Amino acid sequence: MTGKIAAIALILAALGAGVGMWYAQEYGFYDRIPADSPRAQVMLQTADGAVPLTAIGFEGIDADSSPLRWRACFRVEGGLPDGAQPFDAPTPLIGPNWFDCYDAEQIGQDLETGAARAVLSQSEIRPDVDRVLAVYPDGRIFGWHQFNDKTPERGVMD
Repeated sequence: MTGKIAAIALILAALGAGVGMWYAQEYGFYDRIPADSPRAQVMLQTADGAVPLTAIGFEGIDADSSPLRWRACFRVEGGLPDGAQPFDAPTPLIGPNWFDCYDAEQIGQDLETGAARAVLSQSEIRPDVDRVLAVYPDGRIFGWHQFNDKTPERGVMD
Protein backbone atom coordinates (compact mmCIF):
# COMPACT_ATOMS: atom_id res chain seq x y z
CA MET A 1 0.00 0.00 0.00
CA THR A 2 2.84 2.39 0.79
CA GLY A 3 4.23 1.88 -2.73
CA LYS A 4 0.91 2.84 -4.30
CA ILE A 5 0.72 6.03 -2.27
CA ALA A 6 4.28 6.96 -3.23
CA ALA A 7 3.59 6.21 -6.91
CA ILE A 8 0.40 8.29 -6.87
CA ALA A 9 2.25 11.16 -5.15
CA LEU A 10 5.00 11.04 -7.77
CA ILE A 11 2.49 11.02 -10.63
CA LEU A 12 0.55 13.93 -9.15
CA ALA A 13 3.76 15.90 -8.58
CA ALA A 14 4.89 15.27 -12.18
CA LEU A 15 1.45 16.23 -13.49
CA GLY A 16 1.43 19.42 -11.38
CA ALA A 17 4.94 20.35 -12.57
CA GLY A 18 3.95 19.74 -16.20
CA VAL A 19 0.83 21.88 -15.93
CA GLY A 20 2.80 24.61 -14.17
CA MET A 21 5.50 24.60 -16.84
CA TRP A 22 2.92 24.69 -19.65
CA TYR A 23 1.11 27.60 -18.00
CA ALA A 24 4.34 29.53 -17.48
CA GLN A 25 5.36 29.10 -21.12
CA GLU A 26 1.94 29.80 -22.59
CA TYR A 27 0.57 32.53 -20.29
CA GLY A 28 2.78 33.30 -17.31
CA PHE A 29 5.46 35.47 -18.86
CA TYR A 30 3.62 37.24 -21.69
CA ASP A 31 2.08 40.68 -21.44
CA ARG A 32 0.05 42.45 -24.09
CA ILE A 33 1.67 45.59 -25.44
CA PRO A 34 -0.66 48.60 -25.46
CA ALA A 35 -0.73 50.33 -28.84
CA ASP A 36 0.44 53.60 -27.24
CA SER A 37 3.41 51.96 -25.50
CA PRO A 38 7.00 52.70 -26.58
CA ARG A 39 7.37 48.92 -27.09
CA ALA A 40 4.73 49.22 -29.84
CA GLN A 41 6.86 51.67 -31.85
CA VAL A 42 8.17 49.85 -34.91
CA MET A 43 11.07 51.10 -36.98
CA LEU A 44 12.17 50.07 -40.46
CA GLN A 45 15.80 49.95 -41.58
CA THR A 46 16.28 51.57 -44.97
CA ALA A 47 19.33 52.53 -46.98
CA ASP A 48 18.98 56.03 -45.48
CA GLY A 49 18.63 54.86 -41.85
CA ALA A 50 15.81 53.97 -39.50
CA VAL A 51 12.31 55.20 -40.35
CA PRO A 52 9.35 54.92 -37.93
CA LEU A 53 6.30 53.05 -39.22
CA THR A 54 2.76 54.13 -38.42
CA ALA A 55 1.18 50.91 -37.20
CA ILE A 56 -2.57 50.57 -37.65
CA GLY A 57 -4.41 48.06 -35.47
CA PHE A 58 -1.28 47.11 -33.53
CA GLU A 59 -1.50 43.93 -31.48
CA GLY A 60 1.62 42.84 -29.67
CA ILE A 61 3.02 40.75 -26.84
CA ASP A 62 6.33 40.74 -25.03
CA ALA A 63 7.99 39.35 -21.93
CA ASP A 64 10.91 40.38 -19.77
CA SER A 65 12.02 36.76 -19.43
CA SER A 66 13.54 36.51 -22.92
CA PRO A 67 14.60 38.88 -25.70
CA LEU A 68 12.83 36.61 -28.21
CA ARG A 69 9.26 36.82 -26.92
CA TRP A 70 8.23 40.01 -28.77
CA ARG A 71 5.57 39.37 -31.44
CA ALA A 72 3.40 41.86 -33.29
CA CYS A 73 0.66 42.08 -35.90
CA PHE A 74 -0.36 45.33 -37.55
CA ARG A 75 -0.99 47.05 -40.87
CA VAL A 76 0.52 50.00 -42.68
CA GLU A 77 -1.22 52.03 -45.32
CA GLY A 78 0.51 52.92 -48.54
CA GLY A 79 3.20 50.29 -48.25
CA LEU A 80 6.67 50.58 -46.79
CA PRO A 81 9.06 53.43 -47.46
CA ASP A 82 11.50 52.84 -50.30
CA GLY A 83 14.78 51.11 -49.59
CA ALA A 84 13.62 48.64 -46.93
CA GLN A 85 16.58 46.44 -46.03
CA PRO A 86 15.86 42.75 -46.80
CA PHE A 87 16.48 40.23 -44.02
CA ASP A 88 18.25 37.00 -44.98
CA ALA A 89 17.18 33.71 -43.40
CA PRO A 90 14.04 34.84 -41.54
CA THR A 91 12.69 32.29 -39.08
CA PRO A 92 9.36 33.30 -37.54
CA LEU A 93 9.28 32.06 -33.97
CA ILE A 94 6.17 30.36 -32.66
CA GLY A 95 4.15 32.40 -30.20
CA PRO A 96 1.59 31.34 -27.62
CA ASN A 97 -1.61 29.77 -28.95
CA TRP A 98 -3.81 32.49 -27.49
CA PHE A 99 -2.11 35.21 -29.59
CA ASP A 100 -4.43 34.58 -32.54
CA CYS A 101 -3.24 37.15 -35.06
CA TYR A 102 0.25 35.64 -35.33
CA ASP A 103 0.76 32.26 -37.04
CA ALA A 104 4.50 31.54 -37.35
CA GLU A 105 4.03 28.46 -39.52
CA GLN A 106 1.89 30.32 -42.07
CA ILE A 107 4.24 33.30 -42.07
CA GLY A 108 7.19 30.97 -42.64
CA GLN A 109 5.44 29.29 -45.57
CA ASP A 110 4.52 32.66 -47.07
CA LEU A 111 8.13 33.82 -46.80
CA GLU A 112 9.31 30.64 -48.56
CA THR A 113 6.79 30.95 -51.40
CA GLY A 114 7.27 34.69 -51.87
CA ALA A 115 3.77 35.65 -50.70
CA ALA A 116 5.53 37.82 -48.09
CA ARG A 117 8.99 39.29 -47.83
CA ALA A 118 11.21 39.71 -44.79
CA VAL A 119 12.79 43.04 -43.92
CA LEU A 120 14.93 44.27 -41.05
CA SER A 121 13.05 46.41 -38.59
CA GLN A 122 15.83 47.04 -36.12
CA SER A 123 19.29 45.56 -35.84
CA GLU A 124 20.52 44.68 -32.35
CA ILE A 125 17.24 45.51 -30.64
CA ARG A 126 18.95 43.62 -27.83
CA PRO A 127 22.46 42.16 -27.95
CA ASP A 128 22.63 39.55 -30.76
CA VAL A 129 18.89 39.93 -31.50
CA ASP A 130 17.28 41.62 -34.51
CA ARG A 131 13.64 42.64 -34.99
CA VAL A 132 12.32 41.16 -38.24
CA LEU A 133 9.13 41.99 -40.15
CA ALA A 134 7.22 39.86 -42.64
CA VAL A 135 5.53 42.25 -45.05
CA TYR A 136 2.56 41.32 -47.25
CA PRO A 137 1.49 43.23 -50.37
CA ASP A 138 -1.89 44.08 -48.80
CA GLY A 139 -0.23 46.00 -45.95
CA ARG A 140 -0.28 43.31 -43.26
CA ILE A 141 2.92 43.06 -41.22
CA PHE A 142 3.98 40.48 -38.66
CA GLY A 143 7.04 40.96 -36.49
CA TRP A 144 9.26 38.92 -34.19
CA HIS A 145 12.72 38.96 -32.64
CA GLN A 146 15.36 36.60 -33.98
CA PHE A 147 18.93 35.79 -32.99
CA ASN A 148 21.49 37.04 -35.47
CA ASP A 149 24.83 35.52 -36.42
CA LYS A 150 26.86 38.70 -36.12
CA THR A 151 28.90 37.60 -33.12
CA PRO A 152 31.71 35.18 -33.99
CA GLU A 153 31.79 31.78 -32.34
CA ARG A 154 33.60 31.96 -29.03
CA GLY A 155 35.50 29.32 -27.18
CA VAL A 156 35.28 28.42 -23.52
CA MET A 157 38.29 30.59 -22.60
CA ASP A 158 36.96 33.86 -24.05
